[in-house]
Amino acid sequence: MNQELEHGFVSQLEENQNIVHKICRLYTNDSDAHNDLFQEITIQLWRAYPKFRGDSKFSTWMYRVALNTAITLYRKSKRSIKTQDFEGVSFKISAEPYDDTAEQQLKLMYSAVKDLNDIDKALVFLYLEDKNYREISETLGITEVNARVKMNRIKEKLRTIINP
Repeated sequence: MNQELEHGFVSQLEENQNIVHKICRLYTNDSDAHNDLFQEITIQLWRAYPKFRGDSKFSTWMYRVALNTAITLYRKSKRSIKTQDFEGVSFKISAEPYDDTAEQQLKLMYSAVKDLNDIDKALVFLYLEDKNYREISETLGITEVNARVKMNRIKEKLRTIINP
């Protein structure tokens, strides 16, 4: 590939890499799995980049490729190896009182979201990223109405899990 194409890709990836990190956080349990998934998503983005036509924003296209890669690998991994829970190895450095309420709520939300099916999980992720329903529908390949209906059902389901 030419230098200009490579530079454009690297520039866009650096600008939007937090998208990939957030997806990795959602689909992995430890830092090694996170790094492996990040690398695999980057490889898939690089392979697909020459076909990126610019019909949508780069970030929307990136979400789609990253989520498809994560879902594919997640489904494969469910058939084979279990990973150690990421939260099980965190350490508190300071002896000061630590209020972990927000952390526990976030952990509970991640736990509830991880129990959703792959499409619903991706929908919640995009919703939490403040994507509008049009962008969500484009990214996931579903209608805007379907995205709204699914999100409302997911919200109800998560409310019953988080606030029984």
